[in-house]
Order: sequence, then C-alpha cells, then structure tokens
Amino acid sequence: LPGGLSPDDSARFVKAYVNSWIDAHLVSEIASSAIDMEQIDRLTDEYRNELILRQYARKMYETHAPAIPEDSLRAYYEAHKEEFRLKSPLVRGVYLKVPDDAAKLRTIRRLYLSDKPADIDKLEKEVLGSAIHYDYFRDHWVDWVQIETRIPADFGAVPSQWPAKGRSLDTSSGGFTYLLHVTDLLPAGSTAPYENSRDEILRRMIAPNRRAYETTLLRQLRDEAIKNDKAAINGDF
Repeated sequence: LPGGLSPDDSARFVKAYVNSWIDAHLVSEIASSAIDMEQIDRLTDEYRNELILRQYARKMYETHAPAIPEDSLRAYYEAHKEEFRLKSPLVRGVYLKVPDDAAKLRTIRRLYLSDKPADIDKLEKEVLGSAIHYDYFRDHWVDWVQIETRIPADFGAVPSQWPAKGRSLDTSSGGFTYLLHVTDLLPAGSTAPYENSRDEILRRMIAPNRRAYETTLLRQLRDEAIKNDKAAINGDF
C-alpha cells in the first residue's frame, strides 16, 4: 500500500487492486478461446526481443558515452527555461511521522519548527529510534505530491492554504503524529530550478547521440555475427 493512506482509502485501494487482478485473469481465460493466441505469443516474443535490444543498447551507451560537461547542461537550462514549468508545487521543509506515545514527542514538536543549526542537530538525535519517517529537505526542493500523499489529511479542503510558505501541520491519526513545516515554496507554473530539471536536460542532450550510437552498435553486432557465422543473409539487399 502507498504510505499515508487513510483507512477508507486503504480499503478502496485494496479493493481496486483485487478487482483489477481478477479482471485480468478472467479476460485472459475467456479471451484465449476467442482470439489467435499464436499471434499473441508471436507479438509477445517480438516485443520482448525489441525490449532486450533497446535495453542493451542503452546500457552500452551509458557505459561508453562521454560525459556532458555541467556548464553545457546549465547553458541549455538557461536557454530553455520557459520549457521547464512546474506541474505541481515544490516545497522545502521538514516532515516527520512519530508514534503518539514517543517519549521525546514534545521536544520534537519544538525542534522541528526551528531553523537554528543547533536545534536541527538536536532534532536529528531525538528522532533516532522514535520517528517512523523523518525527511529533512530544507536544503533541496521536493515535489509537494510526495509529501501530501504521506499524510492522512485533506489538504484539498483549503487549497488556498496548502502548500504555503511558513505553514505547519501537527495532526494525529491511527496512533501516529504527523508533523510538517514548509519553509519555502515554488508554486505550480513557476520555472523549475536547475537541480530539478537536470535529469530531463541530460536526457534531451544525449537523445540524438544515443540514437546514432544504438544504430551503429546494432550494425556492428550484426556484422560481427555474420563474420563469425552466427548469422547469414541470403539475398542481395
């Protein structure tokens, strides 16, 4: 089950999963008598072989491709900032899930709101052995969805208030206390920071070279197979 679901949502999730599993097996059993299963097996083999080829070529490229300099990645980001817009907010802050009966809960409640380095160090020590979850992300941006789904609270009830810079949450459910403090916010529609866009930029920049590399690699493998009598081509084409 995904973390942070309420009891009702957990029950709905399980029911949907079970129904999906049953449906898939029923359809497979019923449809197998009405369609050409040999064609399905052939298409499955073709897809599997294609997937193996692409995965192998991708792995080989990642192993042998020259690294793209960081300044080139940043230059691309600066030139294409308008293309990196946030679909959901990004937040910085602190999130904890602690048992209601944790001995240091009162101290944790006080420390997680502080931005003093000494208090942050104390917080990390206090949560050891107590917290079920502890995420400190004041120094990097995190997608709000990743935080929202962990907490059994209806943030949509007051969408104008969540997420918001400086807001804190202290709620209890199912024997656990959930603590959240948002120290900074980038709303949806804002330009995504470079750090959060870097992976996409890298994919964009290596894509043309990777396709060319894959084509060359597969041709070399084919030529080597023919040379070593592992394959033969009959015909002039």
